[in-house]
Amino acid sequence: MARTERLFDIIRILRAASKPVLAADIAETLEVSIRTIYRDVAHLQARQVPIYGETGIGYVMRAGYDLPPLAFDEDEAEAIIVGLSLVSRTGDKGLWKSAKSAARKLREVAPGVRHLIASSWGSEASNTNDILYIRRAIRAERKLQLSYCDADGSRTDRTVWPLAMIYYCDNEVLVSWCEMRAAVRHFRVDRMLSCTVLADQFPDCGAAILSDWEENQKGLVVQANQL
Repeated sequence: MARTERLFDIIRILRAASKPVLAADIAETLEVSIRTIYRDVAHLQARQVPIYGETGIGYVMRAGYDLPPLAFDEDEAEAIIVGLSLVSRTGDKGLWKSAKSAARKLREVAPGVRHLIASSWGSEASNTNDILYIRRAIRAERKLQLSYCDADGSRTDRTVWPLAMIYYCDNEVLVSWCEMRAAVRHFRVDRMLSCTVLADQFPDCGAAILSDWEENQKGLVVQANQL
């Protein structure tokens, strides 16, 4: 583990702790020696990071300390999260572990990306649909008007509440609440004949529906461990 990454992790551990944390516990979590933790904490303290410690009691961090912000806009943060998720396809366990750690750090400074999910299976194919506006509709909680063609060739027009995007190798799937069906439905982006972002919003409704979907359907639909 690089030192910069380890310093970040020490700050993250102390920020999340509700009581003093022993150097030995931090060392075990980060798989380094206690002496390394002593040196790293001293380095952080010299850089004015408000960490306080006492022998035999442990380290604490002053409440309210924030990590420096990353210079990513929302679209860039979403791209990084999806890219990190796709690392699971490599079969490199070490790289996958590092990707999960990086995603965890990104969420510390760029929350709100839980609506982007990547599956670890599928076959590579091209897709001509630009889903930028769908992602932005998810963030803004704006309804979409879809003209959709299902696998049987049947066409329907629907108004949906976009909740999340699932990224497979061969397609992308929109998870949404369908007003016509009064239920959560999944729409392949490559089967959307048209997609229009509406002015109508669904504020304070989507989070509960998404949480229910995550609890009851996500594992069946995604079939992969997520970051």
